[in-house]
Amino acid sequence: MNQKPYRVLLYYMYVPIENPEEFAKEHLDLCNEIGLKGRILVAAEGINGTVSGTVEQTNQYTEVMKQDPRFADMVFKIDEADEHAFKKMKVRHRKELVTLRLEDDVNPNELTGKYLNPNEFYERLQDEDTIVLDARNDYEYDLGHFRGAIRPDIRNFRDLPQWVRDNKDVLEDKKIITYCTGGIRCEKFSGWLLKEGFEDVAQLHGGIVTYGKDPEVQGQLWDGQLYVFDERIGVPVNQKEHVVVGRDYFSGEPCERYVNCANPECNKKILSSEDNEHKYLRSCSHECRTHPRNRYVAQHGLTDEEVAERLQKIEN
Repeated sequence: MNQKPYRVLLYYMYVPIENPEEFAKEHLDLCNEIGLKGRILVAAEGINGTVSGTVEQTNQYTEVMKQDPRFADMVFKIDEADEHAFKKMKVRHRKELVTLRLEDDVNPNELTGKYLNPNEFYERLQDEDTIVLDARNDYEYDLGHFRGAIRPDIRNFRDLPQWVRDNKDVLEDKKIITYCTGGIRCEKFSGWLLKEGFEDVAQLHGGIVTYGKDPEVQGQLWDGQLYVFDERIGVPVNQKEHVVVGRDYFSGEPCERYVNCANPECNKKILSSEDNEHKYLRSCSHECRTHPRNRYVAQHGLTDEEVAERLQKIEN
């Protein structure tokens, strides 16, 4: 099979970075010089990034990074691609690599859940005494998840600790395994669970991305697609079978196509077929369809009369 011309790199490392703001500026210059596109977050606690480029460009980047003693052991997860997965290159300084906003923060290098490799995680998924907790946002879960996993009702990762506290009776005295896209959220979240008093906590090492590429497990017991934060939106995981779990927001039909609600004040991610996107003005509710700054209406140049006609068809 011919190698695709582009690659997408997913990586992170919790490691102290002095002057992270200055580092971010210099790192942006480096990425632009190489010709990469993507999104990188830099904090005093480390780095987290996804970038795309040609095979030559991504090889150059990984070589430069590994020459830095801080990142010498960093693992780069690699996806082949036909083109760039991003439109621009952004490197930003943040207080946290993943936003939990804890009063007493967790250092994953000091406290984190037990690592499970893909085969160990696969075995634990089939253990009746184990609770599988998805550490991602609700819209990520809705596109794809491990079979039997709990779906926390959250739109942002920072809401997960409160969700756990509200549902402590479900999780208490249970064996918990958790997972996320590439592993970075679980590093901190699993440590927080231990800090909260949960004793048996483990995490999928390397995340869903690593699980899907494992030659032995081959992504089994995963249903749907993996939500990714780039132009691809969703990528396959299960190499044995593909089960569509996503459902069209409007019709309930099987669907794996995400759009954002056209109301800029809502911007909710909704699964929708192309036909329903147009029928419902790419809006999740009547309030959003009639919002004065509805982006769908503006993009398609619809008049008030045309909008009213569409709304009447929906109501009928």
